[in-house]
Amino acid sequence: MPLIEVKDLKTYFYTEDHLVRAVDGVDFAIEPETTLGLVGESGCGKSVTALSILSLIPSPPGKIEAGEILFHRNDAVVDLAKLDPKGSVMRSIRGNEIAMIFQEPMTALNPVYTIGNQIMESIIIHQRLRKRAAREKAIEMLRAVGIPSPEQRIDEYSSQISGGMRQRAMIAMALSCNPVLLVADEPTTALDVTIQAQVLNLMNDLRRDFKTAILFITHDLGVIAKMADNIAVMYLGKIVEIGTVRDIFHNPVHPYTRGLIDSIPVLTARKKKRLVPIEGFVPDAFDIPKGCRFSPRCAHAMEICHRQPPDLNEIKPWHQASCWLTTNET
Repeated sequence: MPLIEVKDLKTYFYTEDHLVRAVDGVDFAIEPETTLGLVGESGCGKSVTALSILSLIPSPPGKIEAGEILFHRNDAVVDLAKLDPKGSVMRSIRGNEIAMIFQEPMTALNPVYTIGNQIMESIIIHQRLRKRAAREKAIEMLRAVGIPSPEQRIDEYSSQISGGMRQRAMIAMALSCNPVLLVADEPTTALDVTIQAQVLNLMNDLRRDFKTAILFITHDLGVIAKMADNIAVMYLGKIVEIGTVRDIFHNPVHPYTRGLIDSIPVLTARKKKRLVPIEGFVPDAFDIPKGCRFSPRCAHAMEICHRQPPDLNEIKPWHQASCWLTTNET
């Protein structure tokens, strides 16, 4: 049984000038103790999808307009999309059973509180431990994520530690209550390559040790290849292809997926290969093209692509894509 199922999720933003359909009918599921990679360029709706799961969409102007986010919680199924964002049920889930690592730890961490105080706050609220026990748990978590001398670091502020340590502290905070699902939104974007590799290895180890499922959001397919069991490729508010890591990398079907893969530099290739960029840019979410949303940038677009959107069709079990080329071939 999936841990979480997202069904036809639509999250819109209502502005004075436009209706912004940031997420416009997204479907995916995450199995327990697995990692789903959600990839795509900036502006495709990945972060809004993550914020929708945790009911962190700013309202107004944002609103979950339709769809379901079914969270299999013990013996019950809770539709997170229907919960009051400030209600007791959502607050008991957020940070406790489902936690989030934000993209930029310097802005996510409060600079006026110590690292320890911020980790302890979640432990005290959700696990109902006393302050001394919460401090010991916070030190244990800092040690688990590889921060040296955690007994001293726990009393330091975010401005006193490096970017890599801030990201580790964010991971420690997110995992402090042993969540069943960790939502990681571009957790390594602001880090240099060496620290990025360390954080990715750390997250893989912690997933195994804490038996946590992960929704890993990134624009970097090279990163997701090391992290995910399954990959969902998102473009302009919709999933255009979803499958296992092997399917996506060895048998990509959608032209957008192929374009993302062709833009990855291969350092181990015997022959030099010119990178092939994807022409154009992601349109605004208030000016969505008719038909296939990728058609204005697609070199293989046919007449039908510009007037009618394709459905998400099964290529083989566990591998789906929305493209008229695959529909015609089948």
